[in-house]
Amino acid sequence: MSKGSGSEELRDLAGVKIRRRVYGEHITSTDVFKKYILPEIREMIYRYKWVDLFCGEGNLILPILELVPEDKRIEFFRRHIYCFDIQREMIEKAILNASRYGIPRDVAEKNIIQQDTIKSYPVYIFNDELPVYHITNPPYLYKGFIVKHREAWRYLEYFRGENEKYQDLYQLALINDLRHGVERMIYIIPSNFLYGYSVSNQIRKDLLKYYVIKKAIIFERQIFEHTGTNVMIAFFERKRYPGEEPIVFEGIKIDKDVRRRIYTLDPRYNYRAGYEFEDFVNNYRSRRPLKISFYLTLDEVKRNPGEKPLKVIDVNDFDGKEYKKKIIYVNEELYEKVRRNILFIRTLDTGSYEGRAGLYVIREVFGVDGILVSKAPYRTHPIQIFLTPQISAEEQLMLKEYFNLILEYFRELTDSGFMTTYKYSESEYTRKYLGLTQAKKLIETFPIFTLNKKEFAELKELIRKRDPVELIRFVQFSYHNRLKANKSLDF
Repeated sequence: MSKGSGSEELRDLAGVKIRRRVYGEHITSTDVFKKYILPEIREMIYRYKWVDLFCGEGNLILPILELVPEDKRIEFFRRHIYCFDIQREMIEKAILNASRYGIPRDVAEKNIIQQDTIKSYPVYIFNDELPVYHITNPPYLYKGFIVKHREAWRYLEYFRGENEKYQDLYQLALINDLRHGVERMIYIIPSNFLYGYSVSNQIRKDLLKYYVIKKAIIFERQIFEHTGTNVMIAFFERKRYPGEEPIVFEGIKIDKDVRRRIYTLDPRYNYRAGYEFEDFVNNYRSRRPLKISFYLTLDEVKRNPGEKPLKVIDVNDFDGKEYKKKIIYVNEELYEKVRRNILFIRTLDTGSYEGRAGLYVIREVFGVDGILVSKAPYRTHPIQIFLTPQISAEEQLMLKEYFNLILEYFRELTDSGFMTTYKYSESEYTRKYLGLTQAKKLIETFPIFTLNKKEFAELKELIRKRDPVELIRFVQFSYHNRLKANKSLDF
């Protein structure tokens, strides 16, 4: 290969990557459709008009034709199938795919149409008595990405007016279907639709007032070649009457194995999956909580010069195997502060069961006094935590066990649904990330300052027994008793 042709090929590859990202384009394979979607709809193919407003190559609609006798396919296609895409190239590929099922080009061109369906919804698909069933893998393009990349700025117009509150192109696709009264939809979308906070609270609140989720298939392994985005297949059905009530459905999680569990989405928590953790930390915050701060920064070290030596790791200096150990010199006040606070938070699972997210003792793991951030703080680094008021080393060890027991309990209860999936890997389990706000809220439920001696001894014994259910009951009982006592005093 000549140098010139190599450069040209690299430019072509870069162009494809940019285009894929700008269009939010992740082509669905026919295998995904046949394995996970077709079994759910095969008995009803003559009852609906099958539509994909973001069809790509047509792989989520055209394979339906395999269920239709060859001599009936052209008639079925004319009446039951509509495909749309913004890109001419994709439309040509879809037309070619249709020809493989025996659909002549002149027929295919009438129902496989180039159109920007977010900007201009094709309302004529509702013109006859057949109800629309929308099956699609819409574009994923987060508003934050659009703002930062000039080549995507043209999409900003989509987020104006009544769409301003939404955060992603796939959310605009969903809300367009809601506005046009689509009865049933099957969407392949990022699983942050279920698990996200600010990124998806609004779309869940708006959509799930009108739709239920009948079923969801949640992938914790990669199904698209060019992205690691965590995705799910969601089966939506419009409610007879709009309402705000919990939504209960079966979820199937697929990674190294297949797990089934029942999900409950509660409107009090913006229909977010894994709300049980949020329910506990929001409702049982101690009336006298520990105050928490994170990070030992270089700025703080510079503000406290002195002659006391502290042995630290520098989380901004990693050689691929371990963090570099350093000696820093500080004054007595900072020296005591660092030495007295013995815990750090691991927000990110390492992939082994010994390295799951949770609280750990700095000296036991790293053999140093503290954890220094010499440059920018990262939420996925080990992070030293500082507690106020100061509690003893024994009490910090109790906090560590308490935190980890309850965290693991809710991970088991919700299949880690309240945490963020970090990335696909070959580790023993799907790695998750625990947000610092979540960690802070859980620490704030530790009731150390509200207990008398007898209650403190009981708490200590429950932690020793490692029974999270009884531990949670103790926290709840203690909280409600304290609340009653305070109300009696007020009276």
